[in-house]
Amino acid sequence: MEVKKNDIVGRHSYNCDILFRVIDITEVNGKKYAILYGEDFRIVADAPYDDVVVIDQNTRRQLIEESKTLEEQSFRLFRQDVDLLRQRQEYETTDGYSKTAAYFQMPGKVLHMDGDSAYLKKCMTVYEKIGVPVFGVHCNEKEMPAKVGQLIDYYRPDILVITGHDAYSKAKGKMGDINAYRHSKHFVQTVLEARKKSPHLDQLVIFAGACQSHFESLIQAGANFASSPSRINIHALDPVYIVAKISFTPFMERINVWDVLRNTLSGEKGLGGIETKGVLRTGMPYKPVQEEE
Repeated sequence: MEVKKNDIVGRHSYNCDILFRVIDITEVNGKKYAILYGEDFRIVADAPYDDVVVIDQNTRRQLIEESKTLEEQSFRLFRQDVDLLRQRQEYETTDGYSKTAAYFQMPGKVLHMDGDSAYLKKCMTVYEKIGVPVFGVHCNEKEMPAKVGQLIDYYRPDILVITGHDAYSKAKGKMGDINAYRHSKHFVQTVLEARKKSPHLDQLVIFAGACQSHFESLIQAGANFASSPSRINIHALDPVYIVAKISFTPFMERINVWDVLRNTLSGEKGLGGIETKGVLRTGMPYKPVQEEE
């Protein structure tokens, strides 16, 4: 079957373990290659054209349903965490429910820079469901270092997400060599530029990375959370779950790294970070303005 742009495919040599979207078909020295973006995982790959298999509708439907089920399970667990945070905050704010003063909350604002517009749209939908205030910007990974400073000045976020696609290539070097990664160096440069604007780790909380990214370099550059400690693929929604947890944690509390990672789809092999303060702030009184009749 002929493979075309935007087809959903798998790689025969990998037993079609990951669904990919074909974004381009190129030719190098007379041999055709397909450029592939993961449908559920933040990975970009190139594969020989004859290794790419178009996924039939039935198989695709089954895999999509399995992915949705996994996402829904993770989302339910995360919502439980958020609800518990809110209940505890309400208990403390009302002095054990003994006071009835109305209060309001200001979750941390998120600026989400994403190299994939489809993933960005998917993430924005989940942010909206959770109630996280967010600004989403689609930006090519290579252009992120030049644009991040201006975006921080304009949006003034509490949390910055720098993500898109990445991949480690054994043919390009050893796992410790950042040049062996497709976009890790661009993510690192973006974190460094962001830290020029906001050096303090608790003043601007940063998540950076994608599938198989060079975790250690991202943390050293100034990211609070990053991927991927074991160089595995991470799910498209994992950055959302991490920053939403930070957004709804009170600024006087420290976030236990394991508490952040345990309900993500990738876990500690795909994600890691350092102890970080939350950014939620509570105020009172809450008195909505009444319109005069």
